Amino acid sequence: MRTSVLFASILTLCLAACESGSLRRSQVPLAPPEHLLAPEAEGTPAVPSPPAEAVLPESPPDRFSLAEDLAPAEPSDALSLPHEAHLAPVDHLGRARALRAEGDLSGALTEVRRAVHDAGDDLDARETALDHLIPLARLMGKKPLAADAYTELGHLFPDGPEPLVQKARVLLEVGDVEGSLRAAEAALLLDPEYPEVYQVLGRGHLAAGELGEAIVRFQQVVHLDPYHGYALNNLGLAWLLTGRDAEAAEALAQAAYLLPYEGFVHNNLGLAYERLGRYEEAAMAFDTATRLTPGSARARLNKARLERQPQASAPLQARRSAHTADSAAR
Repeated sequence: MRTSVLFASILTLCLAACESGSLRRSQVPLAPPEHLLAPEAEGTPAVPSPPAEAVLPESPPDRFSLAEDLAPAEPSDALSLPHEAHLAPVDHLGRARALRAEGDLSGALTEVRRAVHDAGDDLDARETALDHLIPLARLMGKKPLAADAYTELGHLFPDGPEPLVQKARVLLEVGDVEGSLRAAEAALLLDPEYPEVYQVLGRGHLAAGELGEAIVRFQQVVHLDPYHGYALNNLGLAWLLTGRDAEAAEALAQAAYLLPYEGFVHNNLGLAYERLGRYEEAAMAFDTATRLTPGSARARLNKARLERQPQASAPLQARRSAHTADSAAR
């Protein structure tokens, strides 16, 4: 009898232990799914007024589908998308072009990432796939993915500065000013005679509020390329922000001559003329800006303010409205 009771007790304890162990295993949280992209920055660093048009907050990337969330974890290389081997060669880029033509950008990007994976060590095929990936990523708002693609292109072509310059531009667009400046400085080491390196450096310093450094960089662009209208606009903008109105007007007049169809250049030129008391020229510049870019609230605001204020107080009012100037996005 005692033996039967003892055996029953031991059996009960064993069953309880098994249930407890099973419960503990069921309570262990599953590892969170690895997403293909890190979230984009939700805001941009504080910049001097006016903010550069290129540095705008981006919406966070769309959530991935449940099927992708439950897929096996992918390697850290988010540019490529591993997939099952095909029995016959598949033209993933051709599929991507067809899907993009149909408006399926997500499907097109998936096919391009599969093409990156299939390219392997084939440098030409990998470059072609990355060239397709970048515009798709930008269209979908996945700009960090585009920046990663430029990084990969930089690895494929380590002697050229252009991939790093483009990466710096994309990082500025998502508000990563520090990362943009690092990429631009790395590009500068590769080619100190390339004007676009100094252009993106100047825009980075402008976004960081470092006006002195920005002016120096834009001057270097103009020294290397005197006909760089966007650099002249940005140089004029930086001078407007520092109160050097005469220098600003000179640079912006050259920019307007080189970029006659860019409304923001004429808007900035109008502000420079207004500050200098050249009201008729300012009105003409604002008229041109509103004609070229009817949707520009800044140009309309400047034009309306100039029309209703007494000319004697115009310089003071213009200085108070410096936030309505524009910068180039290139």
